Amino acid sequence: MSLRARFQLDWPGFSLDVDLDLPDHGVTALFGPSGCGKTTLLRCIAGLERAPGGSLRLGDAIWQDSTSFLPTHQRPIGYVFQEASLFPHLSVRGNLEYGLKRAVPHAHKADSQERLKQDKQHEHLNNLTELLGITHLLDRQPERLSGGERQRVAMARALAISPRILLMDEPLAALDLARKQEVLPYLERLHAELQIPVLYVSHSAEEVARLADHIVVMQAGRVMASGPLSETLARIDLPIQLGDDTGVVLDAIVSKRDTQWHLAHVVFDTENDLGVWVRDSGHAVGQHVRIRILARDISLTLDRQTGTSILNILPASVLELAEDGHPAQTLVRLNTGNAPLIARLTHRSAHDLGLCPGKKVFAQIKAVALIG
Repeated sequence: MSLRARFQLDWPGFSLDVDLDLPDHGVTALFGPSGCGKTTLLRCIAGLERAPGGSLRLGDAIWQDSTSFLPTHQRPIGYVFQEASLFPHLSVRGNLEYGLKRAVPHAHKADSQERLKQDKQHEHLNNLTELLGITHLLDRQPERLSGGERQRVAMARALAISPRILLMDEPLAALDLARKQEVLPYLERLHAELQIPVLYVSHSAEEVARLADHIVVMQAGRVMASGPLSETLARIDLPIQLGDDTGVVLDAIVSKRDTQWHLAHVVFDTENDLGVWVRDSGHAVGQHVRIRILARDISLTLDRQTGTSILNILPASVLELAEDGHPAQTLVRLNTGNAPLIARLTHRSAHDLGLCPGKKVFAQIKAVALIG
């Protein structure tokens, strides 16, 4: 099963033209600058925006084609907006039970089979409140919740109906940094637990790096790239510029811990036993983690250096070079073992090193972020 979406819209000053085939599981990030069409695409998928002639299929279910259009209230979706939009007159419990009423209407008149369904829904809701850490908030009113708590309640309400797809429109955009850091671990829990596709709109490279499995890069209403996160972030031919956020995300496994120096070694290429040292965050040996290496944190040398403070020095080969949107800088795509890296250098440095495809170098990695 996959999500197949094709939409065209023409408005004054903006047009949307997308044709996508997305995975049926994991988190797909819709990524790009403000105004590129991310939210409009999400609204088309939800049925909130009608694109004449568009088509939308989730697995075998057709939600829209040239002859039919399933209205929003009949689409099994969960939707989380930038603002939590909880009902102020209802407690947290009341807000969540409202979601259940959408799933099991007229429960007071339901027969035994529907009652059983309702019981399963309540069990599902209890699991959600524990997963999102809001069980202790059930009797509070929305005005007594922090911004992060409100968003977690909104997520639970969206998932209460057991949707076939979860749509999230920049759910952290309205939160300050502290509240974002509060909510992100719960989003990671959802990532690990949910068995449905999640479409996550964001213009934050950090959020995408932590949460996404697949990424759709958008610009001016068009899809510039779509693919697995690690492969797509490693491309240097995309017209969208990420600036200081340019870099790669790699899946890795904790291979050992150095308790004396509070470091951990994580391997991202088991076939060639290639890995990096990171600050020890308490992950167990054998645990799967995700690391992020930014282009600005890599320097290149032709010979392996000694007498340096840099712990991570890896053999690599140059795959390609590309302009970086500034006359003084260039991006270098590297391959180390079976993993990609991107380095940002000055044109002068690239020239002095004689960099070209196939050139053997050593990548000196000054910093590695362990992000999950």
